[in-house]
Order: sequence, then structure tokens, then C-alpha cells
Amino acid sequence: MRLFPRALCNAGRAAWRESFPLGGRDPARWFPGHMAKGLKKMQSSLKLVDCIIEVHDARIPLSGRNPLFQETLGLKPHLLVLNKMDLADLREQKKILQHLEGEGLKNVIFTNCVKDENIRQIIPTVTELIESSYRYHRGENLEYCVMVIGIPNVGKSSLINSIRRLHLRKGKASRVGGQPGVTRAVMSRIQVCERPLVFLLDTPGVLAPRIESVEMGLKLALCGTVLDHLVGEETMADYLLYTLNRHQLFGYVQHYGLDGACDNVESVLKRVALKLGKTQKVKVLTGTGNVNVMQPNYTAAAGHFLRAFRSGLLGPVMLDRDVLACCMDP
Repeated sequence: MRLFPRALCNAGRAAWRESFPLGGRDPARWFPGHMAKGLKKMQSSLKLVDCIIEVHDARIPLSGRNPLFQETLGLKPHLLVLNKMDLADLREQKKILQHLEGEGLKNVIFTNCVKDENIRQIIPTVTELIESSYRYHRGENLEYCVMVIGIPNVGKSSLINSIRRLHLRKGKASRVGGQPGVTRAVMSRIQVCERPLVFLLDTPGVLAPRIESVEMGLKLALCGTVLDHLVGEETMADYLLYTLNRHQLFGYVQHYGLDGACDNVESVLKRVALKLGKTQKVKVLTGTGNVNVMQPNYTAAAGHFLRAFRSGLLGPVMLDRDVLACCMDP
């Protein structure tokens, strides 16, 4: 466990880290291969597809999308759904939409599948996109097939179930999990709407073949696109703490009942571990022999810290504020 102590435990000083130590880290080790098999299956199903819905995490609207989707899946009508909007700080939503439009993404909807927020907009938008497409010449066949794509754990299956629940009043058709990799194969068509008749294809999450930077890798990891232990819970907790403090988001102080904000992850995790009773016995060699000592379980505390963030208990967060600031600079 490599931690980066900074003795800055006074929010009043507001002397938070300006950068995060990224040296010596290799994001290629954190992420599985680029999942070429999944992409090939998607390509083979393309002839059946009228439109593509790409689902991404609203906390990282400008980072981590797979550029191969656009290259591989061609010129099909495309809708970007930024899911988990309830967990994202969207005060700069207008700037986000402007940036995405500059990248050619004019059709964007923010959603929250837990409460079915904005889900009603999806079928009308998809229908309009398909019918205005120059490739759409279906004649008498009045049904639509839509492929749902995205990186792991952004809520693709949750979106399908949400649309189905809203339009058909039916339960789950796709398995949902809080970890990446629950959907492992391109499934058969799932009906989600009667009028118009719409079928969706669920697909496995596919990451980009190469993560652009260590920092982007850490953002993706915080959003749960890879298993935590591949990156390291303490490393992720330190990056989360750095991000929260830098943006003056001190919800973690109140949530854990801490004395104040702190930029020393070891100190924060120690207090979290002791507060939650997450300790472990460690053998210490002394001059008189081995002695069992109770120590804070930093890994367990870091895991709890990450789960609190992912469930929104630390407040809404925009992990792409730095990217957004760079985009807006003249």
C-alpha cells in the first residue's frame, strides 16, 4: 500500500493539493483487454439495428467514452444517454452539452434509471432519429431495433429495464449489477415498447483499447468500470479525497463525523476505520517476541469510502470539472 501523506488537516487553510502524484502508474494493467470479441459481435448485429444508444456515466461526461464505438458501428443514428445524473453535479450542464455538440453529439439525454427520470424522452427521440435518417426505408416493417452500447457499469441494463418498466409495465429483462462485467454477451432482442414496437439489444461493456492517461483511468475506476482491487482501493480513495477537497466538496466530513476536512488520506482512512470498527490484528515483532496489535483496516475503510461516493452519500460530484475548465479556456 503506497499512500501519499499530506499534513493538511485544516479546511480553513484551503491549501489542498494542486495535482495528484501519477508517476509510476500504468493504467494498461488496470483494465482488461479492449474486448475485441464484444465489438465484433456488435458489428455482426449491425445490419439488424436502426439506431444506437450509447450509455455513459454523467459524472464523467467528457472522459472515458470508447472512440472505437463511432469507428466500428458506423453512421447509424446515435443517442448519447448520460446516466446516473442523480450522482453528478450538473450545475454546468449547459457547458457540458455545448462541448459535446462541438464533438458532433447533438442528441444527449441525462437520465436517472433508479427514479426513471427523463426515461420518457428516449423512445420519442429514438423514433425521430430513425425516421429522419436517410438510410431508413423499411416500408411496411413498423418495428425498430436499437443497440445499447457503452463502457462497463454505466447502467445499460438498468436503462433497458427502466424503459421496459415505463412502457410495458414489466419487470427486469436484463441482469443488473453494481460491478463491471455483468452482461457478458450480446443478447437476443428485448421488447421495451408496444407503440411504436421497439426492441433493444443489450451488449457487454467495452472499454477503449488504450486509456488516454492515468488520471482518466482513475476517474473510470472511481465510477466502477473495473474491479477495485485491480487499481487498489487506497489509491482510488486518495484520488477521490484529492478531487473532493480540490473542488471544496466536504460532504465526507459530515458523513463520517470527522473533525474537519483533511488532505492526508492515511489520516482520513484511519478515522473512518476506527469510526466503523474496521480494525485488524497485526503481529508485531518486539524484543520479547511477537505481539498482536489492533490496527485500522485501511483497505476496508477505503472500500467503504468508495461505496459512499458511488451511492451519492458524499453529495453529487462532477469528476470532469478539470476537463470542462480546459475546454472553456480561450
